[in-house]
Amino acid sequence: MTSLPVLPLSTGAPPRRPARPPRHLADLDLAGRQALVAELGEPAFRAKQLSTHYFGRLVRDPAQMTDLPAAARERLAASLMPTLLTAVREMACDDGATRKALWRLHDGALVESVLMGYQDRVTVCISSQAGCGMACPFCATGQAGLTRNLSTAEIVDQAVYLAGVAASGVVTGAPPRLSHVVFMGMGEPLANYARVIEAIRRLCAPSPEGLGLSQRHITVSTVGLVPAMRRLAEEELSVTLALSLHAPDDELRDELVPVNQRWKVSEVLDAAWDYAARTGRRVSIEYAMIRDVNDQPWRADLLGRLLAGRLAHVNLIPLNPTPGSRWDASPKPVEREFVRRLRAAGVSTTVRDTRGREIDGACGQLAASETGSADGR
Repeated sequence: MTSLPVLPLSTGAPPRRPARPPRHLADLDLAGRQALVAELGEPAFRAKQLSTHYFGRLVRDPAQMTDLPAAARERLAASLMPTLLTAVREMACDDGATRKALWRLHDGALVESVLMGYQDRVTVCISSQAGCGMACPFCATGQAGLTRNLSTAEIVDQAVYLAGVAASGVVTGAPPRLSHVVFMGMGEPLANYARVIEAIRRLCAPSPEGLGLSQRHITVSTVGLVPAMRRLAEEELSVTLALSLHAPDDELRDELVPVNQRWKVSEVLDAAWDYAARTGRRVSIEYAMIRDVNDQPWRADLLGRLLAGRLAHVNLIPLNPTPGSRWDASPKPVEREFVRRLRAAGVSTTVRDTRGREIDGACGQLAASETGSADGR
């Protein structure tokens, strides 16, 4: 038996908080970067130079910014370009069209990002938290629990890195420019609200302040944090809201999405319809198809009645089961019948393309496998 360490007597000092992520230029707007550069004794235009390298040329290594004087480069890099993400593992599948990265953050926390190349676009899926506190039982990340929120720059840096991968031309059969970002990686984005909103503003601000993406090409997912959904509707953003519903009835959703015990299906959908009305944007209803759990025909019919006539689209997701899980994907005939019933109710419905199964493609699987390896499991 391993003996427990002897703890020192309390001195009355508050417990030490984990160190914050280092400040990075992506945490600041252009004016904030200029002010910081001036504090360092450099001319304000250096902020634009750094920003052009990072957001315009997708250069994350200060050593490559050779148009800056060497001494100034080192000083500016230390204050504005610290390393945020250290690659633990990078994997590719689907003939190179899908690439997944596992990152270690400054404090050892692990997060994942995925790049998916298509004929007409490149999409990256990024994480907003290390782990997740929503505790959905069929999700690897939810079962791992929440470690912490990511900083704005830690969120943005995932997209910048993967934009650089796309720009290198290695993504098979896809254009060399990042066009879409989905906040569907690890974490509940609306539980890290302020930093996610700031990250969206960086992603959409024109270069050199940001990446210059269209707001309409940004998707923010949520399990249904109603106050945050209503707050998002007030932001005057044109991003797509994706609601992870997974069940149309409270009895089952209470189990699959525990936050439903606080905000019921009717409240969550009311907030979604309010978002659609305020923004004119169609809400994406995410629904993981789980064998013998939520895939019954009567649930398809109930979902169809809830969504009929609404500005909504159903995205059915074939479950990517985690190792050892009791949850499994619905059989294809069951999935097809579910789709048929939704469409018969007049509800636009598609089935998500399955990507990355051979590289632990489901959210949280790669991090879980790395943690398991480190623990000797």
